[in-house]
Amino acid sequence: MKAFAMLKIGETGWIEKDRPKCGPMDAIVRPIALAPCTSDVHTVWEGSVGDRHNLILGHEGVGEVVEVGELVKDFKPGDKVIVPAITPDWNSLEAQAGYSMHSGGMLNGWKFSNTKDGVFAEFFNVNDADGNLAHLPEGMDPATATMLSDMVPTGLHGCELANIEYGDKVCVIGIGPVGLMAVRGAYLRGASDLFAVGSRQNCIDIAKEYGATDIINYKNGSILEQVMEKTNGKGVDKVVIAGGDVDTFIEAVTMLKPGGTIGNINYLGDGEFVKIPRAEWGVGMGHKTIAGGLMPGGRLRMEKLADMVMKGRIDPSRLITHRFEGLDKVEEALMLMKDKPRDLIKPVVTIKW
Repeated sequence: MKAFAMLKIGETGWIEKDRPKCGPMDAIVRPIALAPCTSDVHTVWEGSVGDRHNLILGHEGVGEVVEVGELVKDFKPGDKVIVPAITPDWNSLEAQAGYSMHSGGMLNGWKFSNTKDGVFAEFFNVNDADGNLAHLPEGMDPATATMLSDMVPTGLHGCELANIEYGDKVCVIGIGPVGLMAVRGAYLRGASDLFAVGSRQNCIDIAKEYGATDIINYKNGSILEQVMEKTNGKGVDKVVIAGGDVDTFIEAVTMLKPGGTIGNINYLGDGEFVKIPRAEWGVGMGHKTIAGGLMPGGRLRMEKLADMVMKGRIDPSRLITHRFEGLDKVEEALMLMKDKPRDLIKPVVTIKW
């Protein structure tokens, strides 16, 4: 089969690979919509998870089931499905402990384009199909549904990690596609003042649509100073970090009130250490909590989020700025994520077989 792969750090290309085999609990899926991710960029051009050779890229997709294992009960060939970026082993001890995304070891619930071939191919394998696939609701646009693979659940998980409650003052740092979903999640969880940090006009417009009350543009000066001015020097109750780097935590910790929580969902692609300011962290005793987590995957979350889309609670179609058709366009879409032109939020590739 034809596939688009990481050949080595800093290099990608089209390769031929054997069609994946289907285990007794697995499914083989043919993609009908795919979306590249900044994580793919970190993986290839920063080598963030180490070197990979001929590893098929991609972990955001919607597809059609073409084969299922003999133990799969709820899916059959021909079913249209949403495929989460995180596909845990649901019988693992880590899943039983409540951390399915780390099944088999830290981050090992993230399999596609990390520990196994991803979805940028004519066919791909989904482990534990009954636990990891979700039926595509009738009438849902497959391109929109690709946002449910990663962007929507990751953004919302940042709000869960930050434990946003009614009336909290919240700052979302970074309003790319994940950060925009964090803005919407914070709004749905009852944030009062909702500060969104970003500079791209299309992202600013959508952040306002999603519920942001204030835009903090880092090009206008320190985001810390801007947030502190808008809160009369008091800071915020919760912070969601969806962009930036290891230095971003300095401002996040400083703007956070004692007793507050930071939810980090940003993939830190480089840097040896995360920088936490000692005094602003209350010399270690400020009750300022930092929680960082890989979003939960699995079928239940996909189905719940799909229902939220169908009921109009979330509109992830607003994230899609560039549309392509044909598997061969995956490379062009990925390069957009790498180069990030100012009008880009998220590209999607649809495929007709």
